[in-house]
Amino acid sequence: MASCGVLCPGLSAQASDDATRLRVIYQNLQPRLDHNSFHRRLYLDSQESPSTVTGEIYAVMDYPFSTVSDAFNDSSRAPTNWCDMLMLHPNIKYCHVTGGSKGNTLTVNVSQREAAEDLASTYLLQFDYAPAATSPGYFRVKLHADSGPLNTRDYQIVLEAVSLSRDRTFLHLTYAYSYGAIGRLAMKGYLATFGSGKVGFTNIADSSGAQPEYVAGVRGLVERNTMRYYLAIDAWLDDPPSRPDTRLEQRLSNWFGASEEYRRQLHEIDRQEYMQMKQEEYRRQQTGE
Repeated sequence: MASCGVLCPGLSAQASDDATRLRVIYQNLQPRLDHNSFHRRLYLDSQESPSTVTGEIYAVMDYPFSTVSDAFNDSSRAPTNWCDMLMLHPNIKYCHVTGGSKGNTLTVNVSQREAAEDLASTYLLQFDYAPAATSPGYFRVKLHADSGPLNTRDYQIVLEAVSLSRDRTFLHLTYAYSYGAIGRLAMKGYLATFGSGKVGFTNIADSSGAQPEYVAGVRGLVERNTMRYYLAIDAWLDDPPSRPDTRLEQRLSNWFGASEEYRRQLHEIDRQEYMQMKQEEYRRQQTGE
């Protein structure tokens, strides 16, 4: 699907339109990308409705478009790369790719806690992996799961990217899910326990306020996770090709170091605990035990 070219003229035309749209967004966001509190060229937004919550990140990546596309849009390697990237998130405990007649499925185990945990006590999500659209200098990939933890549903992780220059790529990451009345109550329970006192990145304080007041609740939760996934993408791409023997350690170190720049929102465990936990989880992923 990602390489059908002239055999899929409608898809190519749509992808071309999407590339143009994303470049227009880049132009409109340049002031916010250049001047923000993240200390990187990044813009984060979130939306909450009675049944859906969405987090979005737009960011300029200092990698060639081909590097980003080969990592996350190449049909032969991307599903496994997605698993390896998602595992950098402290709450992702296991990820396995299964191929089938209808495409690839990513089976993902998710924990409520940022700590070592037996897989039997985690939540299971099954993401359908779909390269959604491709044109020269543009791609979009979608991961979709029908159901998730705490009676949530319709999980979506969507990544699209467009080339800006020889060594820069503009990336748009969306993380969203839905819930009904039961799911909303379950989310409230989580936020009152594991999620108590945690905040997101959006400052909702009055403009005259001397101190920032960050969004909490479900919006805060989706902002934290969207940022964690973005940092995982960045850490995965920042790969020293000459040192494959230290690749995992470098990616883990990159992710943790970047997350500590936002301690108020993302700090949960110390570096040694995170590194040890993740190395054990990656070993479990490789052995299937």
